[in-house]
Amino acid sequence: MEKIKIITDSTCDLNKQIIEKYDLDIIPLIVNFGEDSYLDGVDIDIREFLKRIKESAIFPTTSGVNPHRFYEIYKRYLDEGYKIISIHISSKMSGTYQAACMAKEMLETEDIVVIDSNNVTAGLGLLAIKAAEMKNEGCSIKQIEEKILEIIPHVRTAYAFASLDNLVKGGRLSKAAGAIGSLLNIRLILAVVDGNMAVLDKVRGTKKAIKTILNYLDENTLDDKENTIVLHIDNEDILPILKENLYERKVNYVECEVGCVVGTHSGPNACGIAYIEKYD
Repeated sequence: MEKIKIITDSTCDLNKQIIEKYDLDIIPLIVNFGEDSYLDGVDIDIREFLKRIKESAIFPTTSGVNPHRFYEIYKRYLDEGYKIISIHISSKMSGTYQAACMAKEMLETEDIVVIDSNNVTAGLGLLAIKAAEMKNEGCSIKQIEEKILEIIPHVRTAYAFASLDNLVKGGRLSKAAGAIGSLLNIRLILAVVDGNMAVLDKVRGTKKAIKTILNYLDENTLDDKENTIVLHIDNEDILPILKENLYERKVNYVECEVGCVVGTHSGPNACGIAYIEKYD
């Protein structure tokens, strides 16, 4: 059986229990407040991050992982006899995937598979978990790669945002789309589509936001044999009702909190779901 290590980055937003359970190596991206830089989830956690946003006039920015860092991590695992599956944030949102590819080229090895998740946050997290499960089942690096590439188009996400200001400031959403959310207290339901953030719907009020998320789940049937993640950041209205509805539907899920890099773009008071749909 191949000795395989699953690597992803901090934008997967998986909780500590899952990371430890599946023995994942999480490479942190960087959050910048002016000239101060912090490793996501290492030097700063989401509580400290939200506090700093409230207290600071400086809007944070984010940076990807540089190729040298990937090179160091990959080489260490290769020297220990591992083959590597490295799954990362959508290449349309960050240069992290490209940096990982550069590191692989520098090492001149076929024992590293770098995958563009075409996703972010819990969607990326689901793929990392799936890869780890397959590793634990004794699958080869090739089998894992093929399955993850097969699943990527079937990862479904739906997130309700209280404000789109951060997405617009961070360049993840156009000003025109962001302007919609500021009208009449409308909540935007967003998803990752083809590697980018896209508006699924616009609704008014918490109940309609939850109904829209659940309708989306019904339209893209959840595969109950796969993992589901409920994701949130500083949210108290949608989260409990969404969890109650999923319980009534007998959906097994894990609960995770948004990390600092993703939180830079989502802002506070966001909540949603990520899952893998049934497909032939």
